[in-house]
Amino acid sequence: MDRRTAVAFWLIPLGLLAACAHVAPTVPPTPPEAMARIAALLPADALLIGEQHDAPEHQRVHQDVVVWLAGRDTLAAVALEMADAGTSTAGLPRDATEVQVQAALHWATPAWPWAPYAPAVMAAVRAGVPVLGANLPRSEMRNAMQNIAIEDHLTGDNLRKQQENIRHGHCGQLPESQIAPMTRIQLARDQRMAQTVVRARQPGKTVVLLAGGGHVRRDLGVPVFLPPTLVARVVALQAGAQGHDPIGAGADLSLQTAAVPPKDYCASLRKAG
Repeated sequence: MDRRTAVAFWLIPLGLLAACAHVAPTVPPTPPEAMARIAALLPADALLIGEQHDAPEHQRVHQDVVVWLAGRDTLAAVALEMADAGTSTAGLPRDATEVQVQAALHWATPAWPWAPYAPAVMAAVRAGVPVLGANLPRSEMRNAMQNIAIEDHLTGDNLRKQQENIRHGHCGQLPESQIAPMTRIQLARDQRMAQTVVRARQPGKTVVLLAGGGHVRRDLGVPVFLPPTLVARVVALQAGAQGHDPIGAGADLSLQTAAVPPKDYCASLRKAG
């Protein structure tokens, strides 16, 4: 996995998200054959969709999946990496404004630009389906950094793999002493997303989780924290041909979309350093 892919999929520092995430003026609908492949994964308790944050076609897949499930009355909830756990649109009416929805989710702009994710979020709201923040709140990160026990959820090899992803995803700029604590934060984020999915589960319906590709990996991410009784399907979205890319390893479905323009995501960190 090259440096650009690693940074786009893993822990992009908040200051970089505004720079790398964007939405095209018009993005065509997800091809019918791709939607058919996603539909073939269902029924399931949860559909975990892993995106590349700066790929507009991925956010279009979000929208189309939400609309498709809502139209069949089989969408239980939409859970988001882009908003903190504990926030929800459940108390809003279907005709709520985007401003009201952002306020309910405590949407953090510019950390997460609203425009790319608004179509999927608002489609759920219009359908009367709750949108749930699923990420670990920043107020809990200090405690997460000190929670050594959370490392037990990964095997030794996978823990080392996750630590290397953290190192690579931060462009080699993170002090070595911070690798283990930041890995624990990543695990805590995945754990909280899994807890959100479990709580939103409804018989006969599907919870959709929208998150970065690294978060939905079966060997390292949210699936590690899901109970075995919960049927979860993983869709890995990949922008362009990526060769041997572990992001899609273990996914129930990998969908390739158009490549995004090359960008040096580490430039800002090197300049700041």
